[in-house]
Amino acid sequence: MLVNYNTKELDLMARLMRAEALGEGNLGMLMVGNVIVNRNIADCYTFKDIRSIYDVIYQNPGGFSGTKSSLFYSSSTTQEKQLAERCLRGEYYHPATNALWFYAPKKGSGCDSSFYGQQLSGRYKNHCFYKPDPGACQELY
Repeated sequence: MLVNYNTKELDLMARLMRAEALGEGNLGMLMVGNVIVNRNIADCYTFKDIRSIYDVIYQNPGGFSGTKSSLFYSSSTTQEKQLAERCLRGEYYHPATNALWFYAPKKGSGCDSSFYGQQLSGRYKNHCFYKPDPGACQELY
């Protein structure tokens, strides 16, 4: 197990993955799960005092916009929880492998080469993923 969690946190994570990436399919949701796990284990930037899945999801400022989506406020499915568990067990998917940030650019736009000073690690469908410098967040590499 990569991250400690309880059943409530598993449900929260599954719901956030759905709210952020339902339209991107299972792989897109898994990549959002990677970012959630990375923020939990990171000891850098604004994530130094984030030590639980609950802390990651409700971080303020700097949390996820998906917590404001109606998709976040309905119960997670068994399949969504299974996806979240895969991330919590340490499954990673490029380009989210080391990513702490992602965003969806405007339709027809490409990914910026950096986001808040962080390097683009790649794009999957409509999400651009950004990774920190290895020297700043060693625990992610």
